Amino acid sequence: MEQKAHTGRIWRGIRLLAAIALCLSLGTGSARAQGLNPFNWFQQMFQPPSYSYRYYEPPPRPHYRVPRSKPVEQTQKIETKPSVPPTFFVAVLGDSLGQLLGQGLTESLSDRPEVGVLRDARDDSGLVRDDFYDWTKAAHDLVTSGQKINVAVILIGSNDHQPLHDASGTYDPGTPKWQEIYAARVEAIAAIFHDAKIPLIWVGLPIMKSDRFSTEMAALNDIYRERASKNGATYVDIWQAFGDDRGQYSPYGPDVNGQVVRLRALDGVHFTKAGAVKLASFVAPNIRQILDAGKPQGDAALAKIETTTPAGTNAAVTAPAPKPPIGPVLPLTGPVLAPGAQLATPAASRTGEAQSLIEQTFASGKPPEPKPGRADDFSWPRQ
Repeated sequence: MEQKAHTGRIWRGIRLLAAIALCLSLGTGSARAQGLNPFNWFQQMFQPPSYSYRYYEPPPRPHYRVPRSKPVEQTQKIETKPSVPPTFFVAVLGDSLGQLLGQGLTESLSDRPEVGVLRDARDDSGLVRDDFYDWTKAAHDLVTSGQKINVAVILIGSNDHQPLHDASGTYDPGTPKWQEIYAARVEAIAAIFHDAKIPLIWVGLPIMKSDRFSTEMAALNDIYRERASKNGATYVDIWQAFGDDRGQYSPYGPDVNGQVVRLRALDGVHFTKAGAVKLASFVAPNIRQILDAGKPQGDAALAKIETTTPAGTNAAVTAPAPKPPIGPVLPLTGPVLAPGAQLATPAASRTGEAQSLIEQTFASGKPPEPKPGRADDFSWPRQ
C-alpha cells in the first residue's frame, strides 16, 4: 500500500511537471510570436522598481516691450534769446598778466551783454623793450584806428625788470635814469588816452612769490600810481588782495564767492582762472560805474517831480542822489574805535538815574537793587 501511494505521488509530480512544461512551451511560442521575453515575470519579480522623474521647469518670463519715444520732428524750432550786440567797448592792454585780466573781465561782465571786451594784450611785452613792442605807438594807433573804445584798462610790467635801452645808452633797472625814462613812457601812454577823452584804468602789479621780484614790482607800482594819475588815469591797487594777513605772498585765498582756492599759478607770477576772475572783480566796478554814468536817463521827470501842496502851490522835489556802486573800504586790521573798551553811549541821553545805574552795573559790577514784587525780589516774608 505504501509503495502504491509512493508511486502515485511520483506520477502526480510527473504530470505536474509535464503541465508546467506544456504551459511554458505555449507561452514561449506566443511570446516569441509577439516578440516578448517569456521570463519577464521572473525579471520583474527580482528587479527593483524604476521611477520616472519630472524636472520642474519655470514658466517663461513675460516679455515687456519698452515703448519708444516719438521722434522729434525736424521742423521743430528751438527758441533762443536774441543776442544783444555790444555797444560799450573795453580795451584791455598789457602783457601776459593783462591777457589774464581780459579773460577775467569777460567773465565778470558777462551779465552785461552790451559790454564788449577787446583783448589787445601781448605776451613778453613791456615798457622797457620798445624795440620788441612799442606800447606808446600801439596806444596811439588804437585810439586813431576808428574802433569805438569807451574804457581802456592796462596791466603791464612783469617783464620790465631788465636793462632799458634808448638812443643815449643802456641803464640798469632801478637807476635814476632808468626810472626817469620809464616814468616818461607811462605818462606818454596815459596822455594819449587823456587827449582822446577815453577813461584809463591802470592796474597795479600783484605781490610776487620771489621777495626780490616783489620789491621790483612794488617800485613799478609807485611809478604807475604817481605818473598815470597826472593825466587823469584811475589807479587800482591789488597788492594786498593777493597776500595773506601778514602781507606776504600766498598762492591761496578767497575767490569772488568766498571759497579758499588757488589763485596764483605755480610760477608765482601769473593767475589761475579763479585768480583772474578775482583780479577782474577789482576793475569791473569802475567799468560799471562809467557804463551807468554814460547811459541817458530814461525818465527825466524822475530827476525833478512836480507835486501839489495842500495850499495849491507847486513845489519841485529833487530825487535823491544815486548810491555809489561800492561803499567805503573798511580795513579789518584798522585802529580800535573804542579805546579802553568803553561803551559809546551819548552823554546827552544820560540822566542822573540812568548814569548811576550804568556805573553801578557796568563799572562796579553790582546788580541793581530789586524792586518789591519783581522776580529778583527774594525778601521774606512776601508782601
